Amino acid sequence: MNQYKPAGLIKKQRRAAVVASIFILLLLVLFLVSLNTGVIRIDPVTVIKTIFGSGEPRDELLLFEFRLPRITIAVLIGMGLAVSGAVLQGIVKNPLADPGIIGINAGAGLAVMLFVSYFSTELGNSVFIMPFLAFIGAGAAAVVIYAFSYKKDEGVSPIRLILVGVAVAAGISALMIVLTLKLDPRTYDFVATWLAGSIWGSNWNFVLALLPWLVILIPFIYMKSRVLDVLNLGDHTAVSLGMNLEKERRILLAAAVGLAAASVSVSGGIGFVGLIAPHMTRRLVGNKHKYVIPICALIGAVLVLTADTLGRVILQPAEIPTGVVVAIIGAPYFLYLLAKLND
Repeated sequence: MNQYKPAGLIKKQRRAAVVASIFILLLLVLFLVSLNTGVIRIDPVTVIKTIFGSGEPRDELLLFEFRLPRITIAVLIGMGLAVSGAVLQGIVKNPLADPGIIGINAGAGLAVMLFVSYFSTELGNSVFIMPFLAFIGAGAAAVVIYAFSYKKDEGVSPIRLILVGVAVAAGISALMIVLTLKLDPRTYDFVATWLAGSIWGSNWNFVLALLPWLVILIPFIYMKSRVLDVLNLGDHTAVSLGMNLEKERRILLAAAVGLAAASVSVSGGIGFVGLIAPHMTRRLVGNKHKYVIPICALIGAVLVLTADTLGRVILQPAEIPTGVVVAIIGAPYFLYLLAKLND
């Protein structure tokens, strides 16, 4: 057995390790900056002292009960949406696939909105139910999209999937707007905040509600890295290698929907993360999913935390929703990809 690795493989591994190290360092810097960002300023030295238990009670309350949960949620949301987008792009072989663009986020959002608006007056422990409800809504949207995109002789048509997804997203968004007309002012404010993509869940209960989904699904998807690599080779090649194509595709689709749904249940309608992060990752480390999945998660975390931090800084004491900041970055990038595909 040859114990020596090819030079090209070693080079790719080193490159992936360097890229991962850079984004981990960037994430740590953003973490410290975000802790010091807000109406009440805390200098970096005080932040570090407070983290290690030597701070004032006021600083401890501000950091541990308000800012740390929100920062943690932003990081988890970025990871979930980014990996979900990477999986969707892998299974349908379409660089424009994203849970926000193709309507999965909209389906999850509709379920959350119906629950909060009509079945729950106080969130309380119901935050732990919301990811499951979001998964049902996102799953229903995914089934509709998949069914209309599937052709018996061709499988899932990538272009058709995008078109159907955009139509489903538009229809669900229209339905949500109609439903908001019947809401009381307090609930309407919540729904409007959600639609704008504001990270509205900002306590440790929301972290605990979201964390198990990522802890289970991201490692599971990483274990399926070779399956995603084979799917990228084309359906005929995958079948010739003995893969049960539709079974694997559906399993991965369910995992991607679960990540997106859980993230949306605490973040609102944040789009484009699942589009931008996978593209940046593939430009940096190539198409091997054992590198793409972890680095994509890091880039997604950096993107959402950066957007959330900027949203809290630009118009202080008011806030710009995180989804709006991401959209300012993502919309031009989406148009760039469209133009590039038409070349």
